[in-house]
Amino acid sequence: MNTDLPSDHQRRLGRALLSLEGLSVGDAFGECFFTDRTIVEGRIAGRHAPPAPWFYTDDTIMARSIVRVLAEQGRIEQDLLASHFAAEYSREPNRGYGSTAASTLRAISFGAPWQKMTAEVFDGAGSMGNGAAMRAAPIGAYFADDVEAVIREASLSAEITHWHPDGKAGAIAIAMAAAWVVNHAGNRKIDAKDLVSFVHENTPDGETRKGLKKALDIKLTSPTDAAAVMLGNGHKIISANTVPFCVWSAAKHLDDYEEALWATVGCFGDRDTTCAIVGSIVVLSVGQLGVPDQWQSSREPLGVEALRGA
Repeated sequence: MNTDLPSDHQRRLGRALLSLEGLSVGDAFGECFFTDRTIVEGRIAGRHAPPAPWFYTDDTIMARSIVRVLAEQGRIEQDLLASHFAAEYSREPNRGYGSTAASTLRAISFGAPWQKMTAEVFDGAGSMGNGAAMRAAPIGAYFADDVEAVIREASLSAEITHWHPDGKAGAIAIAMAAAWVVNHAGNRKIDAKDLVSFVHENTPDGETRKGLKKALDIKLTSPTDAAAVMLGNGHKIISANTVPFCVWSAAKHLDDYEEALWATVGCFGDRDTTCAIVGSIVVLSVGQLGVPDQWQSSREPLGVEALRGA
């Protein structure tokens, strides 16, 4: 445990845990919709929640590791986070990890340096996938009062598995979205579209930022599925095809966690990840009471009780 934690560490950690709660329920909810298309479409049309239990994926496992490092250190300590990632993968490798992440984490668990492994994937370009973004909102929640810290810590968390600049940009964008919501939750005079603008302004140049620019031009009154057509629904599993839509959907549904997830999952694509990201942002606006009790009890136990007093 780092003894040099921020004076308001408990408050910061509480926000990170809230984001993790929304992320994990969204992840487990979305994962239930990878089944027969007819069943899925019927559930969505009738707003019928899937039967319990709901099992979360690597999205939640890796986000939980981030929150644990924040609880212990008050910052992203990369070697420690890499060890958590690798240990969790070794313990439960069948949680839906992508093939690139799985091979990287497997190598790290056997002692390979994470810096070497993540920098070598895709012929040295690094991953531009959406995996760094899916786990980043708790970082923005923790460092919400410091834009530079959000950028720095989100980037540090990303590069353990996503060395490509756009993979890091996705993590920065989602962390920024979470930070914005923390700072504006409850202020009904703020235009939710300002969320998209803020994220766009603070996301590094690249394809994800270009997608966020497109999202700025889509009215929040537009149907969610129409936005997904224009921005992507995560089906390519890359940041640029996932993050702009998730930020837009979160902004559109900022006051309604339940509808945010129904609308997001209705766009199909990488639905566990899109629902995880949207849930991790919107929960910071509505609070834990905004997440249906049935949904929280349907999700498998999160296992973070010890962190609440960290």
